[in-house]
Amino acid sequence: MGTTQLEPVPEPKYWHLRTVLSEALDSEFSVGEILPNERDLAARFGVARATLRQALEQLELEGRLQRRRGVGTTVAPPRVGVAVGTQRHTWPGTAGDAWQPVDCTLAAPPAPVAEALGTGRDEPVHTVRRSRVTHGQPVAAELLYIPQTSVPDLSAIDAPSGPARARAVLRELQRLELDHQDSAVELGSARADDARELDRLPGAPVLVVTTRYTAEGRTAALSTATYRADTCRLTFGDSGDVEIHHGPQTQAS
Repeated sequence: MGTTQLEPVPEPKYWHLRTVLSEALDSEFSVGEILPNERDLAARFGVARATLRQALEQLELEGRLQRRRGVGTTVAPPRVGVAVGTQRHTWPGTAGDAWQPVDCTLAAPPAPVAEALGTGRDEPVHTVRRSRVTHGQPVAAELLYIPQTSVPDLSAIDAPSGPARARAVLRELQRLELDHQDSAVELGSARADDARELDRLPGAPVLVVTTRYTAEGRTAALSTATYRADTCRLTFGDSGDVEIHHGPQTQAS
């Protein structure tokens, strides 16, 4: 059977424009800056608006641009590295934790969470809500479920909810000796509440990281963190750090 020589295919015009635009983003624009409108950009680069849209859509897929409702197309912040497969185990809320507590409530969790925690289906647990923000934009939201048996001494805490309550619950959780933590990652779609918190449309792609924290031979806490898929990437290593990468080519640790 003979071989067939493939003729070289010229680079699509939108792809060449995507390369030119990417270089312009690095040299002329800063994170969060709003791009000129499509008409002006098309005129600047001498292309049809349809070609420009293809290039912008490609850069959005690559995480270089964000289309924000009511704002326009902006330069995206560097991607957040989501560390998985790490050997470093730490409780949420310890020093260096980039998550910010938002609220804490006491309520029965969803049935799958109650099963994972080993609590009764109607038994209330502490639900700590936290957010992750970079360059002023939300990139992740977390729900951390903590059984009351993991934090028994909260009698001196006056705040019934809010960030203060959340920090108190996390401090009490850290009194336990952490035996182990393990994480699982899956691709999902943003639910309405996640989309609202992450400034995305419902159904937008997200990465869902579920982490189980074990202490004293039982599940002491369970975290479900939802990351914007266009602003993060998975990293593998032993450091356990979640880093902000300050350039598109910077390698995660």
